[in-house]
Amino acid sequence: MKKVAIMQPYLFPYIGYWQLINAADIFVIFDDVSYIKKGWINRNNILINGKPHLFTIPVEKISQNKLINQTKLHFDVKEKEKFLKTITMAYSRSPYFKQVYPLIKSITLYNEEDLTLYIKNSIEKISEYLDLKKVKFILSSTVSNPQGLKAQDRIIAINKSLQADLYINPIGGIKLYQPELFQKSNIKLRFLKTLEFEYEQFGKNFVPNLSIIDVMMFNSHNEIKNILEKYELII
Repeated sequence: MKKVAIMQPYLFPYIGYWQLINAADIFVIFDDVSYIKKGWINRNNILINGKPHLFTIPVEKISQNKLINQTKLHFDVKEKEKFLKTITMAYSRSPYFKQVYPLIKSITLYNEEDLTLYIKNSIEKISEYLDLKKVKFILSSTVSNPQGLKAQDRIIAINKSLQADLYINPIGGIKLYQPELFQKSNIKLRFLKTLEFEYEQFGKNFVPNLSIIDVMMFNSHNEIKNILEKYELII
């Protein structure tokens, strides 16, 4: 059974994104759709002083009239160093800082102005660290796209092009898709729901739904592997 998941490129996203990657055989990075202002493409939350702290990676001329793959970074060396200092300040006392910081640094310093390719590199590098080796990453812009297809019809077309048997979508889209339309194309539709879990964060109250950076800083490979399996697929 060939399992496909599709999501916009997010930088250092929360655990549900990685559970989706873990559940798929092919993960399609949805790069030829509109850039969403104040979405999660170039920002997320880390933990500072026991509270969520929003970081944002700067991009040029933010516009919802542009596609994601038409958007460029404005992330110069000074801004990258500032971001890395924030990560160090937040997590230098975490148990896995020495293992994880070099990964975050190499991703941050990656020399690429194209937002999509910059994030694609980060997804691939973190997937290697998390041992998510079976999944294949492709860009939606490289998949055949019949003219005029949008929303659900476009998703079905991508799945058909990839000969998917099962399409897995985050639970947030459960009201957007109709299983019977997928079934007409012989594709099963399931929604991924992340189950509740906690881990130790400096001995304070657990703050959920932070960036994968937080998960990696406080958990071993085996612990992360267990967290990645804490989901269920529902109809």
